Amino acid sequence: MDVRHDVALDMARLYHTLSPEGIEQLTSILVPMRFNKGDIILKEGEVAHFIYWVHKGFLRQFYYKNKKDLTEHLSFEGGMVQCIESFYKQEPTILQIEAMENSIVYGVPYDKIEKLSEESTELGIFYRKILEHSLILSQIKANMLRFESAQSRYRIMKKLQPEAMRRAPLNMIASFLQMTPETLSRVRAKELELND
Repeated sequence: MDVRHDVALDMARLYHTLSPEGIEQLTSILVPMRFNKGDIILKEGEVAHFIYWVHKGFLRQFYYKNKKDLTEHLSFEGGMVQCIESFYKQEPTILQIEAMENSIVYGVPYDKIEKLSEESTELGIFYRKILEHSLILSQIKANMLRFESAQSRYRIMKKLQPEAMRRAPLNMIASFLQMTPETLSRVRAKELELND
C-alpha cells in the first residue's frame, strides 16, 4: 500500500472526513520528502509552495529578529507546518522551516490543492479546515503569550505539546514561550516543587 494513502487517511481523520474518491485525489497530489537533521526546508525570501505534513520527525518554524533566532512553531508526527501568508498569497516569506531531526514529510502543493478545492466540495472544505486549524493554533499561542504568566505558559505547552517538552532543546522551548532560558529553568524548578 502506498504510504501516501495512509497519510491522506490520517490527514482526513484530523481535518475533515473524505470519501474514498477524496482520499484518492488527496493521495495523488502528496509529495514525499526526506530531510536530514539541520536541513533548512524553507528559507527567508522564498515562496512557500507546500504545506508540510510531518510523517516522521520534528520540524520547527522560526525567524530572526535583532539577530536572534526565535521559534514560532514546533511540529511532530501527525502535525503540519505552513507559512500561512506566503503559502496563500504566494509571496516571499520572512519565516523559515528547519528539520530538527531526520524527517519524512509529505508536501501538499499550493497549485494542486487550490485546483482540487475548486473542483471538489469536500476537498474545498478539507482545505478550509486546514487553514482554520492553523489559525486557531496561532490564536491560542497569541492569547497564551498576551495573557498568561510564564508558569501558565509552561503548563499550557506541557498540555498541548507534550512531544515538544520531550524532544525540543530547552533554549527552543524558551524561545517558543518568549522567555529567557533562565526564566524557563526557574519555571521548571517551581513546577517540580509543586509536583513533589
